Amino acid sequence: MSNVTWVVVAIIVVALVFDYINGFHDAANSIATVVSTRVLTPKQAVAWAAFFNFAAFIFFGTKVAETIASVAQPGTFNNAAIFAALIGAIVWDLITWWTGLPTSSSHALVGGLAGAAVAKVGWSALNFAEYQKIIVFIVIAPVMGFLLAFTFMTTVYWAFHRYRKVDKLNRGFRRGQLFSAAAFSLGHGGNDAQKTMGVILTVLIANGVLSQGAPVPLWVVLSAHIAIGLGTLFGGWRIVHTMGSKITKLQPVGGMAAESSAAIALGLATFGGVPVSTTHTISGAIVGVGTTQRLSAVRWGVAGRVMWAWLLTIPGAFVVAYVVYLPFKGLT
Repeated sequence: MSNVTWVVVAIIVVALVFDYINGFHDAANSIATVVSTRVLTPKQAVAWAAFFNFAAFIFFGTKVAETIASVAQPGTFNNAAIFAALIGAIVWDLITWWTGLPTSSSHALVGGLAGAAVAKVGWSALNFAEYQKIIVFIVIAPVMGFLLAFTFMTTVYWAFHRYRKVDKLNRGFRRGQLFSAAAFSLGHGGNDAQKTMGVILTVLIANGVLSQGAPVPLWVVLSAHIAIGLGTLFGGWRIVHTMGSKITKLQPVGGMAAESSAAIALGLATFGGVPVSTTHTISGAIVGVGTTQRLSAVRWGVAGRVMWAWLLTIPGAFVVAYVVYLPFKGLT
């Protein structure tokens, strides 16, 4: 095996490590609401989410992967730049995981790719049309989650406002939440695993293993979904606590509303090939649920910390990747 081949294998392993970290960082969002409403125990919830994170490859294509592979001009990325981008995303993920902030692994990767590309070539390396789409959806994704969840909850309150058997009603929504949690996990696996596929596709193209514009190989699809599924199994309990209880207190009806709304938003974005943040989407949906009760039901201080973390994610990962690239720029 040549040195170049070993380097390619090593970078693919680092990409799958990022996917695994994405699993225990972002996939916590898949289970936070279903755990906080006590529909499933934490162990049951992670197994449930992990299965559907893996199964997502059956339902979704690879449009998001192709978008990630085209965030920079053709020929921009070499092995050093891809390695630096992954390290930038991983470091930022670990910092925010340790502090319990539910930031976006997706945007950490996007920031890392941008930082590495600029460090190697300059600002002209970036495909600004693709970045514009990603940045626009930083706003659209949580707003869509918020509006869908608010509408869902308002409709439920209107439809059942005369229903006296609250416990029986909650039991119904508890069962429904199993399906909404599964749908959200499918959306998470479908969108987030594809980002790692996009990175691996970029590695293979940069090293001449595949030609520009080649489809994502099946082994790449399966390995990305396995990595994110395994990451989910090990969970991210610090973030579960923030998402499931600190932003607002959830009942089964609210959990189902938040998950269903986020699943719809993620599904639409994934089929459209837009890499969006599952974290932002479910956070917007949870806030939408909370505001149907009263504005004070949302802990705006916690929500504010989360928003600051969102704003800092892309520039933070950008800086880390830029710095990491410098000593490794001779890597081929």
